Amino acid sequence: MGESSDSLSIDIDLIPLGGKEFTVKTSKGSVSVLVCGDQEKPALITYPDVALNYVSCFQGLLFCPEAASLLLHNFCIYHIDAPGHELGADVISSDEPLLCVDDIADQVAEVLDFFGLKEVLCLGVTAGAYILTLFAMKYKERVLGLILVTPICRAPSWAEWLYNKVLMNLLYFYGMCSLLKECLLQRYFSKELRGSVQGAELDIILTCRRLLDERQSLNVMRFLQAINVRQDLTEGLKNLQCKTLIFAGESSPFHDESVYMSTKIDRKICALVEVQACGSLVTEEHPNSMIFPLECFLMGFGYQRQQYFASSSSNGSNPASPSGNHSCIAPELLSPASLGIKLKPIRTRVDVEI
Repeated sequence: MGESSDSLSIDIDLIPLGGKEFTVKTSKGSVSVLVCGDQEKPALITYPDVALNYVSCFQGLLFCPEAASLLLHNFCIYHIDAPGHELGADVISSDEPLLCVDDIADQVAEVLDFFGLKEVLCLGVTAGAYILTLFAMKYKERVLGLILVTPICRAPSWAEWLYNKVLMNLLYFYGMCSLLKECLLQRYFSKELRGSVQGAELDIILTCRRLLDERQSLNVMRFLQAINVRQDLTEGLKNLQCKTLIFAGESSPFHDESVYMSTKIDRKICALVEVQACGSLVTEEHPNSMIFPLECFLMGFGYQRQQYFASSSSNGSNPASPSGNHSCIAPELLSPASLGIKLKPIRTRVDVEI
């Protein structure tokens, strides 16, 4: 990675993820990127949902020892936040033009250029999954695979469009008020979790509320506005060339759209995992349900879980990049049988104890 006068890197001690934070100036504005791991390793980029950042969207998954031994061992992770969603962000000036989803996807490409990344795996949640899917369509040669968590792919329905308009008015006039936070929690988490009286589960909600308080409401409004005028990606999905793994929380308001999306991608390259009793944010609500499907998916690229993550991480081991194998992922690894399907083709159901 070359140094640039148009970019700023900041050493920062971040708990729990660690890493180094960079502010990358693109032609569409500044983007915050947290880099976790050895930059000599293959790259995995992440993009969070509306009003979330890497901490509130991915720490649950990366806290799982099995997921850490799979992802942190094999990859350098580049957590890209939506503009103005990073920790300690200032309000984006009203003089800055509003970005559309195409602009945001182009920002992702410029981030890759800054770090000298030619091809990457992508992990996105809902709105972030849409951005990374659009990125994969526009820059096919740069995406090896997509891991999409409760993704959306169609233009918003009238009901969603109107609902988002209400949220944007709340953000503009009242900021991150209690009513708005409740609406966002309904977007992220299942009714089962939100109505739980168990302390351990309640902590997830309390932590999310606290992290939402740190968001700049006008910055969230700008991202939500871009998502609310998104285009339909259905036709482009038919031409998607990269292997795709979709997780869909069955209690998410976007569950049906995630299932619909899985039917529009060539079934030879797409697998769907439905997680029961879970909202959109599978990475936080039931991250353990993601581990086995992720392991099967990544095995096709030549990546395996490190058996003794804690002891091996200190020896500087660096997996070789399977650049010659990424186009030869074994179809059986994405087949219904490989993921334990018993119901319908390309559907697997993960039961979670409540």
